[in-house]
Amino acid sequence: MDKTAKIIIDNKTYEFPIVVGAENEKAIDISKLRDETGHITLDAGLANTGTCTSAITYVDGEKGILRYRGYPVEQIAENTTFVEVAYLLIYGELPTRAQLDKFSNSFTEQAMIHEDMKNFFDGYPSTGHPMGILSAMVCSLSAYYPEMQNPEPSKEEIDKIAVELLSKVRTISAFSYKKSIGQPFVYPRPDLKYVPNFLNMLFSSPAREYKIDEDIVSALRTLLILHADHEQNCSTSTVRLVGSSRANLFASISAGICALWGPLHGGANQAVIEMLKEIQRDGGNVKKYVDMAKDKSNAFRLMGFGHRIYKNFDPRAKIIKKQADKILNKLGIHDPLLDIAVKLEEIALKDSYFIERKLYPNVDFYSGIIYKAIGIPVEMFTVMFAIGRMPGWIAHWKEMIETPSLKIGRPRQVYTGQHQRNFIPIEQRR
Repeated sequence: MDKTAKIIIDNKTYEFPIVVGAENEKAIDISKLRDETGHITLDAGLANTGTCTSAITYVDGEKGILRYRGYPVEQIAENTTFVEVAYLLIYGELPTRAQLDKFSNSFTEQAMIHEDMKNFFDGYPSTGHPMGILSAMVCSLSAYYPEMQNPEPSKEEIDKIAVELLSKVRTISAFSYKKSIGQPFVYPRPDLKYVPNFLNMLFSSPAREYKIDEDIVSALRTLLILHADHEQNCSTSTVRLVGSSRANLFASISAGICALWGPLHGGANQAVIEMLKEIQRDGGNVKKYVDMAKDKSNAFRLMGFGHRIYKNFDPRAKIIKKQADKILNKLGIHDPLLDIAVKLEEIALKDSYFIERKLYPNVDFYSGIIYKAIGIPVEMFTVMFAIGRMPGWIAHWKEMIETPSLKIGRPRQVYTGQHQRNFIPIEQRR
């Protein structure tokens, strides 16, 4: 007999099925709770509420585990490319050589955006944040691909648009940055792979052609892979919620980009750099700020340390720390902000206060350091996150759309406002 959970309300017992996941995660299926009891559950932030089942990514924060389609992220980051990871997340299996070549060639073919869209950039002020421009431009893509207005797109249509979006997002991102600094756009090159192509569009100019450095390419590729998916986070849940109305992929992804923009989500690595600047402005006394972080009465918090999900060392941080060390050593950069970051890291990895509370440097801490070291401006940090997360968003949207019993997302609430009251004419209001 299947296991059930019992809920007792007013001395009446109700039973609900227990669902067990592939990794023995357990959930109580309360989808009929309101119908049977008249009650709902209340869970601010949905921290204990599952909104779907998914076969894409597995996270165990207690043990520090992250797997894409069953593959440990450590193996994926070491042995694959970002394009290969995108294929894995979207289609469920690692590609064969022939499949990868076809997929990769499609990226090259679809890298350009419609020339008319270049005019959109002229409508934005140079001070416009690249994330706002990215979200608007991705949503605007729907006007150029009317086939995606189909509420039930075919497999071929989904495959086509997934490649288009993955390829064009780096072009749009690079163009957004060029617009912000007043430089002419640099078009994608067919002879360059995904990451080198993006770096070239970002950093080349009429005065200087960007020199591709394989170590920088490797570091950036690793970061994109580590950001590719992370289960039901805020932005992924947003993509699913918007997509549950059968909104097209562009609209759903655009909403996800806006959710990622928030400083509590994708903006965390930018917050790390801003914290380092604050410490620098105050004289660079790292110990002072570490002591402030330990003081419960002090509002200061060290950004980039600890993680809401991981109660252990963030597995992604272990991987990217190696890349950060390699980049800093190779480039020989003497940047006071990076010097402060290194000192913070040394203290956090040795101090018993941080060790006991498992407040280790996380992926946002190291990603900010790497972006800063290779010259990516702070306002582009969250854009980099968005490029990396694109395969995961697409995979979740695709998985949801292909669910036979798809239901529109419609959370409940507990109303805490006024009881019914009668309307008062304006002349009688006091």
